[in-house]
Amino acid sequence: MTRELVNEICQGLAGATWSDPWGGGHDAWKVGDKMFACIGVIQDGVSVKTPSIEDAQLLIDMGRGVKAPYFHRSWVRVDWTAVSKAELRDRIETSYGLVFSGLTKKLQREISGT
Repeated sequence: MTRELVNEICQGLAGATWSDPWGGGHDAWKVGDKMFACIGVIQDGVSVKTPSIEDAQLLIDMGRGVKAPYFHRSWVRVDWTAVSKAELRDRIETSYGLVFSGLTKKLQREISGT
């Protein structure tokens, strides 16, 4: 898996926008100005949000991710060389869904076109 695959998955999600908020080559993906995925300059994985600190810890304990540096404890960094494409897509889409569900209903409707 590569940075390009992660960007391709993120780009396909409704209302997803890319930015490099800190400069230096980060890929930060947002929906409604709230981040749901981030690739650092080291390019060894993607940081994503999980439903809870406990879920993040479970993924870490299972070896499916590591603590995402500089992020809240409910985030993990998924090594894209250690998971399948399907799992990577699922982690990104779950993160997106969590962030999307926290947006106002009005913004959700604008993004989804309903």
